[in-house]
Amino acid sequence: MTAVLHTVLADLAAEGDRLDALVAGLDEQRWRTPTPAAGWDVATQVAHLAWTDEVATLAARAGTPDGKAAWDDVVIAAIGDPDGFVDASAAEVARDPDLLGRWRRGRRELATALTEVPAGERLPWFGPPMSPTSMATARFMETWAHGLDVREALGVELEESSRIRHVAHLGVRTRDFAFATHGLDAPAEPFRIDLVAPDGDVWSWGPEDAGQAVTGSAVDFCRLVTQRVHRADTDLVATGPDADRWLDIAQAFAGPPGDGRAAR
Repeated sequence: MTAVLHTVLADLAAEGDRLDALVAGLDEQRWRTPTPAAGWDVATQVAHLAWTDEVATLAARAGTPDGKAAWDDVVIAAIGDPDGFVDASAAEVARDPDLLGRWRRGRRELATALTEVPAGERLPWFGPPMSPTSMATARFMETWAHGLDVREALGVELEESSRIRHVAHLGVRTRDFAFATHGLDAPAEPFRIDLVAPDGDVWSWGPEDAGQAVTGSAVDFCRLVTQRVHRADTDLVATGPDADRWLDIAQAFAGPPGDGRAAR
């Protein structure tokens, strides 16, 4: 296991534990509290995490004969219902009376499975294959984003940690993907990205002399690229037409563009 994977897995565990502590004491009524994601209550949010962790574990073990068969079953099911497969699966998991225990077990199992992937091997996924570190980073991003929805639903405010740098990094790395998803050509030149972290440090990507740039709060940027906030409700500033367009379409997650959030 590389040092980077170790760090991402530790941060993923910490973020999962924070959300776990938030929902562990909820009664049935509170589990059914609607969240900002249309049609999703708190249980559905956690169920989506649990289901995806389980499927990611199957992907991590797809290199074995038994693992390949299990992964192939998931792919076949997804092909049969490409638009509704994930939501239907999450809804089914949400009905599990041991949802919290299932999510806890799945988190531990995924961490173990990712450390066991042979060096240099990539995991199959619904998009391009992923390294174990990329998978762990994606799982962190989704855990954090779903945690935002749960916190908003329950009216809980928590201070953000510098762990969200994983989300920011993923948001920067998926710039060209966001353009492609909207049928647009990716900008030819890199942008300069300067984001103020929760602890006051500045996280930077790209050349200092880049002609186009994005600056602002790292928290706002992470919320934007996970489509948990409307651009108008952030302090992000774009310099240059392509950078400005990017902030309208930024998307760090796989799949088609989402509807995003309405401006407040």
